[in-house]
Amino acid sequence: MSAPTHTRPRPATTGRVDIRLPWWALALPTLAFITLLLMILNPVDAHAATGDPAITHLFESVRQAVLHNTP
Repeated sequence: MSAPTHTRPRPATTGRVDIRLPWWALALPTLAFITLLLMILNPVDAHAATGDPAITHLFESVRQAVLHNTP
């Protein structure tokens, strides 16, 4: 003997996917990226960097802008 199955009524959809992320799903990767970027731009290890002077100058400018804007 088979049991009757009950189906749930589905709400009307608009045909698009609606995904909502929690706030920390974007905040944590952003915080990790900024932390790693600041670790790369640490002036203590700047003397060991041997690269293209243009790239070094760019990183130094970004580091100064970040440090200048922090309270």
